Amino acid sequence: MDRGTELSDFLRSRRARVKPDAAGLPFDGRPRRVPGLRRDEVARLAGVSTEYYTRLEQGRAGIPSTEVVDALATALRLDATEREHLVDLLTQRRSAARRSPTSPQRVRPGLYLMLQTLERVPAFVLGRRTDVLATNRLAREVLVDFDAMPATRRNLARYYLLDPGARDRVGDWARIAAETVGILRLEAGRYPDDRLLADLVGELTLKSPEFTTWWADHRVVRRTHGEKHYHHPLVGDLYFQYESFLTPGDTDQSLCVYNVEPGSDTARAMEILGSWTAPGPHEATELQT
Repeated sequence: MDRGTELSDFLRSRRARVKPDAAGLPFDGRPRRVPGLRRDEVARLAGVSTEYYTRLEQGRAGIPSTEVVDALATALRLDATEREHLVDLLTQRRSAARRSPTSPQRVRPGLYLMLQTLERVPAFVLGRRTDVLATNRLAREVLVDFDAMPATRRNLARYYLLDPGARDRVGDWARIAAETVGILRLEAGRYPDDRLLADLVGELTLKSPEFTTWWADHRVVRRTHGEKHYHHPLVGDLYFQYESFLTPGDTDQSLCVYNVEPGSDTARAMEILGSWTAPGPHEATELQT
């Protein structure tokens, strides 16, 4: 992915959503030909020259100082994840080794054992590109049986956006799918030369009409916690509070746990599903990158 184009599009999309009055800028009488802020207005709010901001947005200004990045983040009202993405777009040339992961991701035996001990709730391990590296039996029952897929096809974004069954299974499908696209966009900023990520983006672009629209928004998402709702064909609606934890020693892996409210309808449904799905031996998945 072209670094200059990504930076330019991201900055333009962020300033387009900030209304001048919300930023405290008075009406100056000039015709407004762009949505949101003009370049000179961003520059004024960030305390830099218009010429410098223009060169920065065009990818011609080098790497700004931390103070300038902070000022830009404040002017554009970036959240913490968006600021992280901006830093990635601005500084990747300093860390080229990080941009192109080549080694296969493996789930440590201890982490996999932890996954399997979570017998009453769905849990799974995600890797780069939202690849599904390992699942417990309730995750396979509530979402989809990733273990039944070829190893190279076990991917959460691909499931949400390309599997017709996901639209029926996932409650609030559009929100969840759009957030997942935002996760991929964040990772594209961190690893712009990841060939497999580029292949996945290309596949989703060709096969999912919604993906193209969401990708063009330049929204970036880092999931840490939230709510999930699934429609199960046998036990009905399931409601979860999920938590996502980065694994120690590998920040490209996260353990996702779908917690349930004790005594709730979902808790009783999970007990039923647990009794129907007898535990069996499973090995952690290794995806070749």
